[in-house]
Amino acid sequence: MDISRSALPAPLRPGALGVLDISEFFGETTGGVRTYLLQKARYVEARSDLRQVLVVPGARDTIHEMSGVRCYRLHGPSIPTQKPYRFMLATRSTSRIVAHERPDLIEVGSAWCAPWLVHLARRRLKVPAVWFYHSNFPRIIAPRPRSAGWLRRTASAAAWRYVRRLGRLVHTTIAPSETVARELRDGGLANVVCVPLGVDLEQFNPVRRGYWLETRRRLGLPSGQLAMYVGRIAAEKDLDVLLRAWLEVQQRTGARLVVVGHGPALRSLKDGPGGGQVIWLPYVRDRDQLADLYAAVDLAVAPGPAETFGLAAVEAMASGNPVLSIDQGGVAETVARSGAGMLYRSGDSAHLAETAVRMLDADLRALGHVARRFTESHHGWSTVFDRLFAIYRGVIAEASRRS
Repeated sequence: MDISRSALPAPLRPGALGVLDISEFFGETTGGVRTYLLQKARYVEARSDLRQVLVVPGARDTIHEMSGVRCYRLHGPSIPTQKPYRFMLATRSTSRIVAHERPDLIEVGSAWCAPWLVHLARRRLKVPAVWFYHSNFPRIIAPRPRSAGWLRRTASAAAWRYVRRLGRLVHTTIAPSETVARELRDGGLANVVCVPLGVDLEQFNPVRRGYWLETRRRLGLPSGQLAMYVGRIAAEKDLDVLLRAWLEVQQRTGARLVVVGHGPALRSLKDGPGGGQVIWLPYVRDRDQLADLYAAVDLAVAPGPAETFGLAAVEAMASGNPVLSIDQGGVAETVARSGAGMLYRSGDSAHLAETAVRMLDADLRALGHVARRFTESHHGWSTVFDRLFAIYRGVIAEASRRS
């Protein structure tokens, strides 16, 4: 199928409020953004007054449809150092989809090609757009700006100029944590709002801890204390700091580290310091199996300094796990607000090790109860999307007044 030329299906749910989501952060083994978009689709499916169109990259052009939700996969080449991500280069197809589907609002969920595809598609249509700031890429370039070298500082400054330019293309920028929202405002962006992401509270549930031993046996995991990282295996996640630190943690406590996921840094980390002591598990596609795995360990670890929210950490908290987190980014904010974990200094493997030892000696079960109660109060997906669609309606109403 060539979406730039083929006949397109009839518009969804005429009269319903329509949002078009476009993002390059959507692949077969990706995490947070994919989960967010699929959960939004579930929310829309259950509400006849809403409709959603997804435009994401794929190996070839395809169209998938559910009740009130349509997903266009547009062929795009793989990004060489960022697999499984793909570029979105289908200018004609994107413009045709936007013109055909006539959304009331467009949400841009990545910062590479997608914003410019939307910018071109909106030239003839007065459709308001928002940008969900899922990736703090200036921070990825320079996780610790004060100690970064000249080249990284220069590249980070250029990235901030690009962020400001993208911010001017949209009506509102949405940040998933107040930490990131403040950083965006300080960086010169206007109209920034905060909408923290959510978790499936029924799926990620401490009830699964009732058969933790069976889960460990099935996966070949040891019976002692286990800490776990779930996410993309990439340089910006600071996993090298975690692995070096865990050599000491394991020596002092016997606790093992489990790393779950896939990514470009996998081979180098396996071969690097501490890699031989880690229990490596592949990306878990089945969400129920992932929920079982969270419930079978004692502690979640979140080492990424550039996390805008940290969905994996909140899934772990919903499963009854406390979190050991770096003191930067969205996870640090969640841990501090919840009281369900401890923070270590960014880039400091010795402090990570000391904090981990203290945490493993604490009452992890009690901290896990705190974590679960916090997610129940603040991070149910229905609560998240109720707030998000209220923001959408406000943006649409303001755009209508201006036109």
